[in-house]
Amino acid sequence: MANYVICHGAWSGGWSWKKVRGLLNSAGHEVVTPTYTGLGERAHLAHPMIDLETHIQDVLGAIQYEDLRDFILVGHSYGGMVVTAVADRVPERVRHLVYLDAFVPGDGQSLASLAGKGHPAASIDEWLIVPNPPSPDTSTEDLAWILPRRRHQPARCFSQPVRLTGGSAPSFPRTYVHCTNKIGNDVFRQFADRFRDDPAWRFHAMDASHSPNITAPEALAALLLALA
Repeated sequence: MANYVICHGAWSGGWSWKKVRGLLNSAGHEVVTPTYTGLGERAHLAHPMIDLETHIQDVLGAIQYEDLRDFILVGHSYGGMVVTAVADRVPERVRHLVYLDAFVPGDGQSLASLAGKGHPAASIDEWLIVPNPPSPDTSTEDLAWILPRRRHQPARCFSQPVRLTGGSAPSFPRTYVHCTNKIGNDVFRQFADRFRDDPAWRFHAMDASHSPNITAPEALAALLLALA
């Protein structure tokens, strides 16, 4: 049995991993999908001072209070910012770190600095950022599920730089999964290009749009099970 800690993307929540969570549970694995403060079922807690560090602490708190160890840590999209700091602070608890079409920051980098022009985070003039539109291949049924549940996200989550300890190279394996079925600018290609041939990383190209937890849950679950 494996344990998974899955950190969701922006504007989302643990709810968005319901399909994949069920598949992993059915295979006998434990799955924790914390929802960040101000989003999902915790949207009533939103306020202008919520930032990236708030969300890092959300996940560290779940790990501490659930006493989670030897887990596969997965970060999707914005969740890559979160898991980078989490793995940096509790490396002894992580079995495998997986970035799913996610941002991979270095010390002092923010999502806004990595996203570049064209991303909502690149031009912040309000404290809440409107969600990106769903992937074009999202089914009508899934749109009816996700659209009422997505929430605006506090801007500080995107503008605050991540702070890392700068310690030694991690002892656990790291995997980057690049979703290749996207239209227009692909902000995550920069990370795919960096890690595709890096011997310190494992790399997978997935024929899916940006949120396979919604649009391709079976294929994503199979990949995550293989990593276990």
